[in-house]
Amino acid sequence: MTAIKESSTIQENKQYALEKCPVTFVMEKIGGYWKPIILYHLSTGDKRYSELKRAIPAVTEKMLIQHLKQLEADGLVIREAKPVVPPFVTYTLSNAGTGLLPVIDAMAAWAFKVKDGVYTI
Repeated sequence: MTAIKESSTIQENKQYALEKCPVTFVMEKIGGYWKPIILYHLSTGDKRYSELKRAIPAVTEKMLIQHLKQLEADGLVIREAKPVVPPFVTYTLSNAGTGLLPVIDAMAAWAFKVKDGVYTI
């Protein structure tokens, strides 16, 4: 992976936005297509990888693994591996991840209102 040049204009603009806009900070953590969907499915409790894959059939294995690793690195998801054969790995929301549930719930509520015709887009 290529190293990020910290003094680049893009990185300076990103840092400025992170300091001035809290929404930018949140989007750095949960931005993208799959991360909010993963958090939504983990909101009901801990899940194994296979359960997440079944719940989100459109996601590729590569993307699911990549986003789970990013969510874990960002402290939003806890990965617990039990030393048994076959491996038993579960994913659960951390305290920080649980703190995002009102945001995820608001997104879901908005989607249901659009679907029900309350809002037109």
